[in-house]
Amino acid sequence: MRLQADYAERVYAGVLGKVIGVYLGRPFEGWLNERIEAELGEITGYVHERLGRPLIVPDDDISGTFIFYRALEDEAGGREITPAAIGRAWLNYLIEGRTVLWWGGFGNATAHTAYLRLKRGMEPPASGAAATNGQVVAEQIAAQIFVDSWALVAPGDPELAADLARRAACVSSDGAAIHGAQVVAAMEAAAFTEPDLQRLLDVALGLIPGDSLIARLIGDVREWNAADGNERWRDTFRRIRERYGYDRYGGNCHVVPNHALVILALLAGGGDFDRSMMVVNTAGWDTDCNSGTVGCLLGVRGGLAAIGDRWRAPVADRLYLPSADAGGVVTDATRVTDRLVAMGHRLAGEQAPDLAARKQGARFHFQYPGSLHGFRVTSGGAGTVVENVAGHGRGGGRALAVRLPDLAAGAQVRLTTPTFFPLTAGLGGGYGLHGSPALHPGQRLRYAVSAASANKEALSLAPVIAAVAEQDVRHLPGPPLTVAPGAAAEGEWVVPETGGEPITEVGLQFAGPAAAGAIYLDCVGWEGVPRAKLGRPGVQTATGRPLTREQPWRRAWADGVDLFEHRAREEDFRLLQNRGTGLLIRGDRDWRDYAFAATVRVHMARSGGIGVRVQGMRRYYALLITGSGKLRLVRRCHEETVLAETALRGRRDQPYRLVLAVRGTAITCCVDGEAVFSVSDRTLDGGGVALLCEEGRVEVSDVSIGPEPPP
Repeated sequence: MRLQADYAERVYAGVLGKVIGVYLGRPFEGWLNERIEAELGEITGYVHERLGRPLIVPDDDISGTFIFYRALEDEAGGREITPAAIGRAWLNYLIEGRTVLWWGGFGNATAHTAYLRLKRGMEPPASGAAATNGQVVAEQIAAQIFVDSWALVAPGDPELAADLARRAACVSSDGAAIHGAQVVAAMEAAAFTEPDLQRLLDVALGLIPGDSLIARLIGDVREWNAADGNERWRDTFRRIRERYGYDRYGGNCHVVPNHALVILALLAGGGDFDRSMMVVNTAGWDTDCNSGTVGCLLGVRGGLAAIGDRWRAPVADRLYLPSADAGGVVTDATRVTDRLVAMGHRLAGEQAPDLAARKQGARFHFQYPGSLHGFRVTSGGAGTVVENVAGHGRGGGRALAVRLPDLAAGAQVRLTTPTFFPLTAGLGGGYGLHGSPALHPGQRLRYAVSAASANKEALSLAPVIAAVAEQDVRHLPGPPLTVAPGAAAEGEWVVPETGGEPITEVGLQFAGPAAAGAIYLDCVGWEGVPRAKLGRPGVQTATGRPLTREQPWRRAWADGVDLFEHRAREEDFRLLQNRGTGLLIRGDRDWRDYAFAATVRVHMARSGGIGVRVQGMRRYYALLITGSGKLRLVRRCHEETVLAETALRGRRDQPYRLVLAVRGTAITCCVDGEAVFSVSDRTLDGGGVALLCEEGRVEVSDVSIGPEPPP
């Protein structure tokens, strides 16, 4: 089946609908209808500021949705992907107790319970079965909130979407939870080609047992909505509470009451995005989950036109995906869309169009209508307007228009997008936020701009990055570029060393004096691997305050060890792992050919060392010093394979300088300047770096990365 011409834009609208819905409902998640109406009234817009909360937050609905489907990227099987393969993706991408899930405890939180089953060797569907975990745990909402991506890669094919949803759902869930997930996935997949909500429901109902609880529930809500009418949705909601309310189902967040609210919001909203958002959020219960589900479906159904700018502008495409894929934590809806669209075409047996191809594969290409890639004016922006426009990008494509006011001498306007999360994000409760910056020193930044023909004079601009130490942010500009009216220009800049401080923003800086004018930002991207030191900046910060646990340089690593410490005037990293193998991970899946070096000392541990082409907690190459006195090169793709091994020359607990280099399929290892192993393996073609500790204590210092091994 050939995919429709607007497939990519429909996926983008679905991703936006999901993210907007989650952000809208998150601040009052778990509130009852009475409290919402008394304190907030009908929910007709974002209320986070009224409740003193941030808008852009990590959330399991977003993270699980856009991470677990990556089993399709990592594993063989394609359309026949197995539940076991999806379970392996859970084990690879989750950092236990820290990312993606609500870690509410074994026997209490459905996904946490399933994760522990998987970790102990149990495969799906047993890991999520009611026979294993009990019906109450198995039928909570987990499966339904993670299901959207399986629909977005199966456009117009509700049968495939429902089948993929079943396989994904059984990792954690059973019974009504699986049926609810299948209904959502089938409706979202069918919505690519069918706008009628009643027909969407009919299609989905044909894919689950007719005598199931979810089927009966949908029948009741349809009947009640028809009798009460859309305007009297509260009457229908009262009926839902009486027959399907929380008091009738155990656990923390059962799928049945919340699935009923999703159906009510779709029907009572009549397909209108704004009204459906109002109904599903004003009704209460699991507002972020339900709102995200409704938003995704209506985004796919109505496309970008269904979602008003008042919803999109505050979000500006921004989202977090904290996981063991460290460099992907700070991303945006357009990048998520590109990845989903590529997989959708692959499953359909088609070549995916590369929207960024004519922009040299740029990370930020602005090719979707209204897309901002997180770019906003972050300094000196009075009177500046930023918008996505058609016809001003390379080859007549889209671009980001920056309309500047008159700038006095010394005035600056800074337009940036995040490359790392704020230091306060993810702290003080909620879901964990762990990951690494997307941009590092030594990488080559490229960008392309053009100036409006109507500009009165040339405009001066420069690339800029922000580096952070504690709460102290410093902006580092690159080489200036002057663009004459009507002219186009390209710039590049090798990102400078930041002294270990993570890079949190990247963008452009405009300087006065200059007359008002417009610049069109065609694309921004970077390439290559870093050339940088990756340890702590120093014993103290520039402010003189001592280093603390939440220092930026520490948070620049996805923390997958039991305890990560450091001591002043001693090693940069002290890793402690009580059971199994822990990793501190840094970097991006796009890193391919490079050398990673560190001085490693293994104390009372089974093994410790360094890893390259790291794609999560269970996919990497590693050079390890073992507690038995061996030097070992391993490949781990869930199971560990020893690629080379030899006896260690010297005591195992003394410091060794380890270098692990990858280029193409070649893997070379050096210890204290001496070549030890050289092997070939093509399993993993890219990924970040890691420090590893297996059951014990490992100390690491002098960590660096570069295109070539250090001298």
